[in-house]
Amino acid sequence: MNKNDLRVLKTKQNIHLTLTNLLKKKPLPQIKVTELCKLANINRGTFYFHYQEVGDVFKEFFEEIMMDLRESYNEPYRHTKYIEREKLDPETVRIFHHVQKYEEFYRIILSKEVSAEYYYMLFDEIRSILVDDKHTNHLEEDYLFSYSSNAIIGLIIEWYRRDFQESADEMNIHLVNILKLY
Repeated sequence: MNKNDLRVLKTKQNIHLTLTNLLKKKPLPQIKVTELCKLANINRGTFYFHYQEVGDVFKEFFEEIMMDLRESYNEPYRHTKYIEREKLDPETVRIFHHVQKYEEFYRIILSKEVSAEYYYMLFDEIRSILVDDKHTNHLEEDYLFSYSSNAIIGLIIEWYRRDFQESADEMNIHLVNILKLY
């Protein structure tokens, strides 16, 4: 079956949504295939056609979200190779639009009730984006990448603590203003 088949895409989207709803109530290790299938209104055969276990669903969904994060991070570079911090336009920043798009997911992984493992998964992915960034012209030091990754996550956490009340555009302005300070 073609992974771009509309039926497959809708089934996986439904499974991802159901998993997200379950993660609001309990940690990933406590979610069983039977429960996920029942709530997603699919049979176990359909589940096992696509996945081996519930963790595979989370991994696939996480990778999908992180691919979107990577694209959002690279958005300001679509029309230029290098960006000067002083000239960075908040309207080109898309990271917070990404977070807004996947707000339910971020509410789960930033919750104090979930394992720190989620934080480190997000940290590692953001750090990977920064390491892979071909647009940077600064020293490639591990500490710098880790510092920058935590700075981005710190802004997202503060936005989460404020219940995402600011718009993504307002968060872009906060980020650009902070970058211009340093």
